[in-house]
Amino acid sequence: MQLINNKKPSKNKVNITQLLTVATCTLLGTSAQAEEEKSWEFDTALMYYGETDRVQATELILAGTKTFEDEKTLNLKLTVDALTGASANGAVAQPNVQTFTRPSGKESFNTPANETPLDDTFRDTRLQFNAQWTQPFAEDYRISGGLHLSKEYDYLSVGLNANIARDFNQKNTTLSAGVAYSNDTITPEGDIPTAFAEMVPPGNELNRSGTEDDKTTVDLLLGVTQVIDRQTIMQFNYSYSQVDGYLTDPFKVVSLVNSNGISEKQLYENRPDKRVKNSIFWQTKHHFLSNSIIDFSYRYFWDDWEITSHTVDARYRIPLGDSYIEPHIRYYTQDAAEFYQPFQLSSNPLPSYMSADYRLGKMDGITVGVKYGMPMKNNTELSFRLEFFQQSSKSTGVEEPGVLNEVDLYPSINAVVAQVSYSF
Repeated sequence: MQLINNKKPSKNKVNITQLLTVATCTLLGTSAQAEEEKSWEFDTALMYYGETDRVQATELILAGTKTFEDEKTLNLKLTVDALTGASANGAVAQPNVQTFTRPSGKESFNTPANETPLDDTFRDTRLQFNAQWTQPFAEDYRISGGLHLSKEYDYLSVGLNANIARDFNQKNTTLSAGVAYSNDTITPEGDIPTAFAEMVPPGNELNRSGTEDDKTTVDLLLGVTQVIDRQTIMQFNYSYSQVDGYLTDPFKVVSLVNSNGISEKQLYENRPDKRVKNSIFWQTKHHFLSNSIIDFSYRYFWDDWEITSHTVDARYRIPLGDSYIEPHIRYYTQDAAEFYQPFQLSSNPLPSYMSADYRLGKMDGITVGVKYGMPMKNNTELSFRLEFFQQSSKSTGVEEPGVLNEVDLYPSINAVVAQVSYSF
Protein backbone atom coordinates (compact mmCIF):
# COMPACT_ATOMS: atom_id res chain seq x y z
CA MET A 1 0.00 0.00 0.00
CA GLN A 2 1.00 3.56 -0.40
CA LEU A 3 1.85 4.69 3.12
CA ILE A 4 1.47 8.07 4.79
CA ASN A 5 4.75 9.94 4.52
CA ASN A 6 3.78 13.48 5.39
CA LYS A 7 0.99 15.95 5.97
CA LYS A 8 -1.60 14.82 3.45
CA PRO A 9 -2.64 11.23 3.02
CA SER A 10 -4.14 10.34 -0.29
CA LYS A 11 -7.67 11.73 -0.54
CA ASN A 12 -9.47 9.84 -3.26
CA LYS A 13 -8.92 6.16 -3.98
CA VAL A 14 -12.02 5.44 -6.05
CA ASN A 15 -12.72 1.73 -6.57
CA ILE A 16 -14.17 1.78 -10.12
CA THR A 17 -14.74 -1.98 -10.34
CA GLN A 18 -14.99 -4.82 -7.87
CA LEU A 19 -14.46 -7.54 -10.44
CA LEU A 20 -11.45 -9.15 -8.82
CA THR A 21 -13.35 -10.15 -5.70
CA VAL A 22 -14.23 -13.43 -7.40
CA ALA A 23 -10.57 -14.35 -7.33
CA THR A 24 -9.54 -14.02 -3.72
CA CYS A 25 -9.67 -10.98 -1.50
CA THR A 26 -12.21 -8.51 -0.21
CA LEU A 27 -11.67 -4.93 0.90
CA LEU A 28 -9.14 -5.57 3.66
CA GLY A 29 -7.49 -8.56 2.06
CA THR A 30 -9.61 -11.14 3.85
CA SER A 31 -11.09 -14.19 2.12
CA ALA A 32 -14.34 -13.59 0.29
CA GLN A 33 -17.19 -15.43 1.96
CA ALA A 34 -20.32 -16.72 0.27
CA GLU A 35 -23.19 -15.19 2.23
CA GLU A 36 -26.93 -15.37 1.86
CA GLU A 37 -28.73 -12.56 0.10
CA LYS A 38 -29.82 -9.58 2.20
CA SER A 39 -26.97 -10.18 4.68
CA TRP A 40 -24.38 -7.68 5.81
CA GLU A 41 -20.68 -8.43 5.55
CA PHE A 42 -18.35 -6.33 7.70
CA ASP A 43 -14.61 -5.78 7.55
CA THR A 44 -12.88 -3.96 10.39
CA ALA A 45 -9.23 -3.06 10.83
CA LEU A 46 -6.97 -1.18 13.21
CA MET A 47 -3.64 -0.14 11.70
CA TYR A 48 -0.55 1.51 13.13
CA TYR A 49 2.09 3.18 10.95
CA GLY A 50 5.21 4.63 12.51
CA GLU A 51 8.25 6.28 10.98
CA THR A 52 11.47 6.47 12.98
CA ASP A 53 11.53 9.93 14.63
CA ARG A 54 8.82 11.19 12.26
CA VAL A 55 5.12 10.65 11.56
CA GLN A 56 3.04 8.24 13.62
CA ALA A 57 -0.43 7.27 12.39
CA THR A 58 -3.27 5.19 13.78
CA GLU A 59 -6.10 4.23 11.44
CA LEU A 60 -9.46 2.65 12.22
CA ILE A 61 -11.54 1.22 9.33
CA LEU A 62 -15.10 -0.09 9.36
CA ALA A 63 -16.53 -1.29 6.03
CA GLY A 64 -19.86 -2.96 5.37
CA THR A 65 -21.50 -4.53 2.31
CA LYS A 66 -25.24 -5.13 2.14
CA THR A 67 -26.54 -7.55 -0.50
CA PHE A 68 -30.07 -7.07 -1.81
CA GLU A 69 -32.19 -8.98 -4.29
CA ASP A 70 -31.33 -8.87 -8.00
CA GLU A 71 -27.59 -8.51 -7.27
CA LYS A 72 -27.90 -4.99 -5.88
CA THR A 73 -25.26 -4.04 -3.31
CA LEU A 74 -24.52 -1.16 -0.98
CA ASN A 75 -20.96 -0.56 0.23
CA LEU A 76 -20.24 1.75 3.15
CA LYS A 77 -16.84 2.60 4.58
CA LEU A 78 -15.80 4.79 7.50
CA THR A 79 -12.13 5.63 8.12
CA VAL A 80 -10.66 7.57 11.05
CA ASP A 81 -6.98 8.59 11.00
CA ALA A 82 -5.02 10.19 13.81
CA LEU A 83 -1.56 11.51 12.91
CA THR A 84 1.13 12.93 15.14
CA GLY A 85 4.91 13.36 15.10
CA ALA A 86 7.45 15.35 13.14
CA SER A 87 7.27 16.40 9.49
CA ALA A 88 10.16 17.56 7.26
CA ASN A 89 9.64 21.16 6.14
CA GLY A 90 11.98 20.96 3.10
CA ALA A 91 14.91 22.99 4.48
CA VAL A 92 18.43 21.56 4.25
CA ALA A 93 20.50 20.44 7.22
CA GLN A 94 23.27 22.81 8.31
CA PRO A 95 26.43 22.52 10.48
CA ASN A 96 24.80 24.95 12.94
CA VAL A 97 21.54 25.25 14.87
CA GLN A 98 18.68 26.62 12.73
CA THR A 99 15.51 28.46 13.82
CA PHE A 100 12.23 28.16 11.93
CA THR A 101 8.78 29.69 12.26
CA ARG A 102 5.99 27.16 12.77
CA PRO A 103 3.12 27.01 10.24
CA SER A 104 0.86 28.97 12.60
CA GLY A 105 3.24 31.94 12.35
CA LYS A 106 3.01 32.39 16.12
CA GLU A 107 5.93 30.31 17.40
CA SER A 108 9.37 29.08 16.38
CA PHE A 109 11.43 25.91 16.84
CA ASN A 110 15.11 25.00 16.65
CA THR A 111 16.79 22.21 14.67
CA PRO A 112 20.13 20.87 15.96
CA ALA A 113 23.25 21.04 13.81
CA ASN A 114 23.58 18.45 11.02
CA GLU A 115 19.97 17.28 11.38
CA THR A 116 17.10 17.44 8.88
CA PRO A 117 14.69 20.23 9.96
CA LEU A 118 11.47 18.68 11.31
CA ASP A 119 8.43 20.44 12.71
CA ASP A 120 7.53 18.27 15.69
CA THR A 121 4.10 19.84 16.32
CA PHE A 122 2.46 17.94 13.48
CA ARG A 123 -1.09 16.93 14.49
CA ASP A 124 -4.11 16.00 12.42
CA THR A 125 -7.26 13.86 12.53
CA ARG A 126 -9.10 12.76 9.39
CA LEU A 127 -12.65 11.44 9.17
CA GLN A 128 -13.58 9.87 5.82
CA PHE A 129 -16.84 8.35 4.62
CA ASN A 130 -17.48 6.50 1.33
CA ALA A 131 -20.74 5.08 0.00
CA GLN A 132 -21.22 3.06 -3.22
CA TRP A 133 -24.37 1.60 -4.81
CA THR A 134 -24.08 -1.09 -7.52
CA GLN A 135 -26.85 -2.80 -9.48
CA PRO A 136 -27.58 -4.54 -12.80
CA PHE A 137 -28.68 -2.10 -15.50
CA ALA A 138 -29.59 -4.44 -18.35
CA GLU A 139 -28.55 -7.88 -19.45
CA ASP A 140 -24.78 -8.17 -18.89
CA TYR A 141 -24.51 -4.53 -17.69
CA ARG A 142 -23.83 -3.13 -14.21
CA ILE A 143 -23.83 0.47 -13.11
CA SER A 144 -22.47 2.01 -9.94
CA GLY A 145 -22.42 5.40 -8.27
CA GLY A 146 -20.97 6.72 -5.08
CA LEU A 147 -19.91 9.65 -2.95
CA HIS A 148 -16.84 10.53 -0.92
CA LEU A 149 -16.49 12.87 2.07
CA SER A 150 -13.25 13.56 3.93
CA LYS A 151 -12.64 16.16 6.63
CA GLU A 152 -9.46 17.14 8.42
CA TYR A 153 -8.58 20.07 10.62
CA ASP A 154 -7.58 22.16 7.61
CA TYR A 155 -8.84 20.13 4.62
CA LEU A 156 -12.26 19.24 3.18
CA SER A 157 -12.77 16.88 0.23
CA VAL A 158 -16.12 16.12 -1.44
CA GLY A 159 -16.41 13.78 -4.42
CA LEU A 160 -18.77 11.79 -6.65
CA ASN A 161 -18.15 8.86 -8.97
CA ALA A 162 -20.03 6.75 -11.54
CA ASN A 163 -19.08 3.73 -13.60
CA ILE A 164 -20.45 1.09 -15.93
CA ALA A 165 -19.35 -2.49 -16.62
CA ARG A 166 -20.27 -4.83 -19.48
CA ASP A 167 -19.82 -8.62 -19.43
CA PHE A 168 -18.93 -10.61 -22.55
CA ASN A 169 -17.91 -14.15 -23.41
CA GLN A 170 -20.23 -15.85 -20.88
CA LYS A 171 -19.08 -13.38 -18.21
CA ASN A 172 -15.43 -14.35 -18.66
CA THR A 173 -14.57 -10.91 -20.04
CA THR A 174 -15.63 -7.60 -18.51
CA LEU A 175 -15.07 -4.10 -19.84
CA SER A 176 -15.49 -1.18 -17.45
CA ALA A 177 -15.35 2.60 -17.57
CA GLY A 178 -15.61 5.10 -14.75
CA VAL A 179 -15.42 8.78 -13.94
CA ALA A 180 -14.91 10.58 -10.62
CA TYR A 181 -14.96 14.23 -9.62
CA SER A 182 -13.82 15.83 -6.38
CA ASN A 183 -13.47 19.33 -4.98
CA ASP A 184 -11.00 19.94 -2.16
CA THR A 185 -10.71 23.05 0.01
CA ILE A 186 -7.60 23.79 2.09
CA THR A 187 -7.58 26.28 4.95
CA PRO A 188 -4.07 25.88 6.42
CA GLU A 189 -3.18 27.02 9.88
CA GLY A 190 -1.43 30.35 9.59
CA ASP A 191 -3.07 31.00 6.18
CA ILE A 192 -1.57 30.46 2.71
CA PRO A 193 1.97 31.82 2.21
CA THR A 194 2.86 33.90 -0.84
CA ALA A 195 4.92 31.92 -3.35
CA PHE A 196 8.68 32.41 -2.80
CA ALA A 197 8.02 34.72 0.16
CA GLU A 198 10.67 34.60 2.87
CA MET A 199 9.94 32.81 6.13
CA VAL A 200 9.84 35.59 8.72
CA PRO A 201 9.92 35.59 12.55
CA PRO A 202 6.70 34.83 14.46
CA GLY A 203 4.04 37.53 14.43
CA ASN A 204 4.73 38.88 10.92
CA GLU A 205 1.90 38.22 8.43
CA LEU A 206 3.27 40.13 5.42
CA ASN A 207 4.15 36.90 3.59
CA ARG A 208 0.56 35.57 3.50
CA SER A 209 -1.73 35.74 0.47
CA GLY A 210 -5.07 34.37 1.70
CA THR A 211 -6.91 32.16 4.17
CA GLU A 212 -8.03 29.33 1.87
CA ASP A 213 -7.83 27.90 -1.65
CA ASP A 214 -9.20 24.88 -3.52
CA LYS A 215 -8.55 22.36 -6.24
CA THR A 216 -10.65 20.08 -8.44
CA THR A 217 -9.83 16.59 -9.67
CA VAL A 218 -11.34 14.64 -12.58
CA ASP A 219 -10.44 10.93 -12.81
CA LEU A 220 -11.19 8.62 -15.73
CA LEU A 221 -10.61 4.87 -15.79
CA LEU A 222 -10.87 2.21 -18.51
CA GLY A 223 -10.41 -1.44 -17.61
CA VAL A 224 -10.72 -4.99 -18.83
CA THR A 225 -10.89 -8.08 -16.65
CA GLN A 226 -10.36 -11.52 -18.20
CA VAL A 227 -10.86 -14.96 -16.73
CA ILE A 228 -7.95 -16.95 -18.19
CA ASP A 229 -8.96 -20.34 -16.82
CA ARG A 230 -10.54 -21.84 -13.71
CA GLN A 231 -7.57 -20.79 -11.58
CA THR A 232 -6.43 -17.50 -13.16
CA ILE A 233 -7.91 -14.03 -13.54
CA MET A 234 -6.20 -10.98 -15.04
CA GLN A 235 -6.97 -7.27 -15.08
CA PHE A 236 -5.65 -4.30 -17.11
CA ASN A 237 -6.50 -0.68 -16.29
CA TYR A 238 -5.63 2.71 -17.75
CA SER A 239 -6.34 5.76 -15.61
CA TYR A 240 -6.21 9.47 -16.39
CA SER A 241 -6.40 12.26 -13.85
CA GLN A 242 -6.44 16.04 -14.22
CA VAL A 243 -5.99 18.25 -11.16
CA ASP A 244 -6.50 22.02 -11.27
CA GLY A 245 -6.10 24.63 -8.54
CA TYR A 246 -3.91 25.00 -5.48
CA LEU A 247 -1.34 22.18 -5.58
CA THR A 248 1.40 23.82 -3.51
CA ASP A 249 2.08 22.55 0.01
CA PRO A 250 1.73 25.63 2.28
CA PHE A 251 3.97 24.05 4.92
CA LYS A 252 7.04 23.46 2.71
CA VAL A 253 10.04 25.73 2.17
CA VAL A 254 13.23 25.74 0.09
CA SER A 255 16.58 26.84 1.53
CA LEU A 256 18.35 29.69 -0.26
CA VAL A 257 22.09 29.00 0.18
CA ASN A 258 25.29 30.80 -0.80
CA SER A 259 28.30 29.39 -2.66
CA ASN A 260 29.57 27.88 0.63
CA GLY A 261 26.31 25.99 1.20
CA ILE A 262 25.30 28.21 4.12
CA SER A 263 21.57 28.85 4.35
CA GLU A 264 20.71 32.54 4.08
CA LYS A 265 16.90 32.35 4.24
CA GLN A 266 13.92 30.04 3.69
CA LEU A 267 11.50 30.62 0.80
CA TYR A 268 8.00 29.13 0.60
CA GLU A 269 7.70 26.73 -2.31
CA ASN A 270 5.57 27.14 -5.45
CA ARG A 271 4.14 24.39 -7.69
CA PRO A 272 2.18 24.53 -10.96
CA ASP A 273 -1.60 24.93 -10.61
CA LYS A 274 -2.31 22.05 -12.97
CA ARG A 275 -1.23 18.43 -13.12
CA VAL A 276 -2.12 15.67 -15.57
CA LYS A 277 -1.44 12.10 -14.40
CA ASN A 278 -1.56 8.80 -16.27
CA SER A 279 -1.04 5.21 -15.18
CA ILE A 280 -1.21 1.68 -16.54
CA PHE A 281 -1.97 -1.17 -14.14
CA TRP A 282 -1.77 -4.93 -14.63
CA GLN A 283 -2.77 -7.52 -12.03
CA THR A 284 -2.88 -11.33 -12.13
CA LYS A 285 -4.22 -13.73 -9.52
CA HIS A 286 -3.69 -17.48 -9.79
CA HIS A 287 -5.16 -20.14 -7.52
CA PHE A 288 -2.93 -23.21 -7.46
CA LEU A 289 -4.29 -26.73 -6.99
CA SER A 290 -2.55 -26.76 -3.62
CA ASN A 291 -4.94 -23.93 -2.61
CA SER A 292 -2.12 -21.41 -2.46
CA ILE A 293 -2.78 -18.10 -4.25
CA ILE A 294 -0.34 -15.70 -5.89
CA ASP A 295 -1.32 -12.08 -6.47
CA PHE A 296 1.08 -10.09 -8.67
CA SER A 297 0.69 -6.54 -9.99
CA TYR A 298 2.68 -3.89 -11.84
CA ARG A 299 1.93 -0.19 -12.20
CA TYR A 300 3.61 2.39 -14.42
CA PHE A 301 2.88 6.07 -13.71
CA TRP A 302 3.79 9.29 -15.53
CA ASP A 303 2.66 12.92 -15.41
CA ASP A 304 3.38 16.33 -16.90
CA TRP A 305 5.55 17.24 -13.91
CA GLU A 306 7.99 14.68 -15.38
CA ILE A 307 7.53 12.27 -12.51
CA THR A 308 7.62 8.64 -13.60
CA SER A 309 7.36 5.63 -11.31
CA HIS A 310 7.28 1.83 -11.34
CA THR A 311 5.55 -0.27 -8.69
CA VAL A 312 5.84 -4.06 -8.40
CA ASP A 313 3.73 -5.84 -5.78
CA ALA A 314 3.54 -9.56 -4.97
CA ARG A 315 1.61 -11.54 -2.36
CA TYR A 316 1.62 -15.31 -1.94
CA ARG A 317 -1.05 -16.92 0.24
CA ILE A 318 -0.02 -20.30 1.66
CA PRO A 319 -2.65 -22.47 3.42
CA LEU A 320 -1.78 -23.79 6.87
CA GLY A 321 -4.64 -26.14 7.64
CA ASP A 322 -7.66 -23.92 8.21
CA SER A 323 -5.50 -20.79 8.52
CA TYR A 324 -3.04 -19.19 6.10
CA ILE A 325 0.13 -17.12 5.91
CA GLU A 326 0.72 -14.48 3.22
CA PRO A 327 4.22 -13.04 2.60
CA HIS A 328 4.23 -9.68 0.83
CA ILE A 329 6.87 -7.63 -0.99
CA ARG A 330 6.49 -4.31 -2.78
CA TYR A 331 9.10 -2.28 -4.66
CA TYR A 332 8.64 1.33 -5.76
CA THR A 333 10.98 3.62 -7.70
CA GLN A 334 10.37 7.21 -8.78
CA ASP A 335 12.09 9.94 -10.79
CA ALA A 336 11.99 13.55 -9.59
CA ALA A 337 9.63 16.29 -10.71
CA GLU A 338 11.14 18.79 -13.12
CA PHE A 339 10.93 21.60 -10.54
CA TYR A 340 12.26 19.57 -7.60
CA GLN A 341 15.53 20.83 -6.11
CA PRO A 342 16.89 20.23 -2.61
CA PHE A 343 18.05 23.87 -2.32
CA GLN A 344 18.38 27.08 -4.35
CA LEU A 345 21.66 28.94 -4.88
CA SER A 346 21.27 32.62 -4.01
CA SER A 347 23.42 33.54 -7.03
CA ASN A 348 20.88 31.99 -9.44
CA PRO A 349 17.58 33.59 -10.51
CA LEU A 350 14.45 32.05 -9.02
CA PRO A 351 12.64 29.60 -11.34
CA SER A 352 8.91 29.77 -12.01
CA TYR A 353 8.30 26.71 -9.81
CA MET A 354 10.37 25.13 -7.07
CA SER A 355 9.92 22.54 -4.32
CA ALA A 356 12.28 20.67 -2.00
CA ASP A 357 9.57 18.23 -0.86
CA TYR A 358 11.24 14.80 -0.84
CA ARG A 359 7.96 13.23 -1.99
CA LEU A 360 8.58 14.90 -5.37
CA GLY A 361 12.23 13.83 -5.49
CA LYS A 362 14.01 10.78 -6.79
CA MET A 363 13.53 7.80 -4.49
CA ASP A 364 13.26 4.06 -4.04
CA GLY A 365 11.01 2.29 -1.57
CA ILE A 366 10.64 -1.31 -0.48
CA THR A 367 8.06 -2.96 1.75
CA VAL A 368 8.36 -6.49 3.11
CA GLY A 369 5.99 -8.19 5.48
CA VAL A 370 3.66 -11.03 6.27
CA LYS A 371 0.00 -11.54 7.07
CA TYR A 372 -1.50 -14.37 9.13
CA GLY A 373 -5.22 -15.18 8.88
CA MET A 374 -7.42 -17.48 10.92
CA PRO A 375 -10.95 -18.45 9.82
CA MET A 376 -13.28 -18.59 12.82
CA LYS A 377 -16.85 -19.63 13.57
CA ASN A 378 -19.82 -18.41 11.52
CA ASN A 379 -17.74 -17.41 8.48
CA THR A 380 -15.68 -14.86 10.41
CA GLU A 381 -11.94 -14.27 10.13
CA LEU A 382 -9.22 -12.70 12.25
CA SER A 383 -5.94 -11.64 10.65
CA PHE A 384 -2.68 -9.93 11.63
CA ARG A 385 -0.26 -8.05 9.38
CA LEU A 386 3.27 -6.82 10.09
CA GLU A 387 5.37 -4.98 7.51
CA PHE A 388 8.59 -2.99 7.36
CA PHE A 389 9.07 -0.09 4.98
CA GLN A 390 12.22 1.76 3.88
CA GLN A 391 12.30 4.76 1.58
CA SER A 392 15.64 6.00 0.23
CA SER A 393 15.86 9.44 -1.36
CA LYS A 394 18.42 9.86 -4.14
CA SER A 395 20.50 12.72 -5.50
CA THR A 396 19.30 14.18 -8.79
CA GLY A 397 22.86 15.10 -9.76
CA VAL A 398 22.79 18.61 -8.29
CA GLU A 399 26.26 19.83 -7.23
CA GLU A 400 26.40 20.33 -3.46
CA PRO A 401 28.48 23.39 -2.51
CA GLY A 402 30.57 23.82 0.64
CA VAL A 403 29.08 22.53 3.86
CA LEU A 404 26.27 20.71 2.06
CA ASN A 405 28.83 18.02 1.24
CA GLU A 406 29.09 17.33 4.98
CA VAL A 407 25.39 16.90 5.81
CA ASP A 408 22.78 14.34 4.76
CA LEU A 409 20.58 15.98 2.12
CA TYR A 410 18.75 12.76 1.28
CA PRO A 411 17.90 10.95 4.54
CA SER A 412 16.18 7.57 4.44
CA ILE A 413 12.86 6.87 6.14
CA ASN A 414 12.22 3.64 8.02
CA ALA A 415 8.75 2.65 9.16
CA VAL A 416 6.78 -0.24 10.60
CA VAL A 417 3.16 -1.15 9.80
CA ALA A 418 1.05 -3.31 12.11
CA GLN A 419 -2.60 -4.17 11.46
CA VAL A 420 -5.31 -6.29 13.04
CA SER A 421 -8.38 -7.10 10.90
CA TYR A 422 -11.63 -8.84 11.70
CA SER A 423 -14.29 -9.83 9.16
CA PHE A 424 -17.76 -11.03 10.04
